[in-house]
Amino acid sequence: MSHIVTEPTATAQWQHLVHEAEELANLTLNETLESYLVFTLMRFTQRPQLLHSIMALEFLNGLNEQGLRRHDNLRDVGDQCLLFAGLFPHNARRRLVRIGYFVNIGRSAYQQIHDDQQHAAFKLYGQLASDFIAMMDVLLAMRRINPSNQDLAPLEAFELWETTGSQQARISLAQRTQATPITNPLDLNDIPASRH
Repeated sequence: MSHIVTEPTATAQWQHLVHEAEELANLTLNETLESYLVFTLMRFTQRPQLLHSIMALEFLNGLNEQGLRRHDNLRDVGDQCLLFAGLFPHNARRRLVRIGYFVNIGRSAYQQIHDDQQHAAFKLYGQLASDFIAMMDVLLAMRRINPSNQDLAPLEAFELWETTGSQQARISLAQRTQATPITNPLDLNDIPASRH
């Protein structure tokens, strides 16, 4: 980080950091998504047990709950997956899964809450599911603010860009290679055999 952030409250500090990351990512989240992201960061950054959760199991457990408990568990799964995909993408490698694992489970958790509750108060969760990639990209950009953070490995960046369209993954890839990636490689069966 190029300067010390001295905002009067923790909320203001997180909000400043989110704004800085949005600018770096060339993205603008709407006020609702931005606020949700700030409060998610505040809620989970002081919970080290987060790193020990198995998201697929947590998602299935959430689906088996009822009412408010179901909502809370699925929301926590979506939030944790968002943080893993955006702030802690290297955790995927340690768990021997792809970053897309967190993206898929997180989006599914948010979408399930939206589908369960079809009234206006739960419209937010449909928006979280559809804008998951943009929010993840803001978090990935937030990592780039501090140059000591490890960047995505080239294959991780390519896989994340190819499967989600993440622009931050594309930027990470472009910084590591001069190659222009393509999303639809040739099928080797389509190449005519050479004649000898």
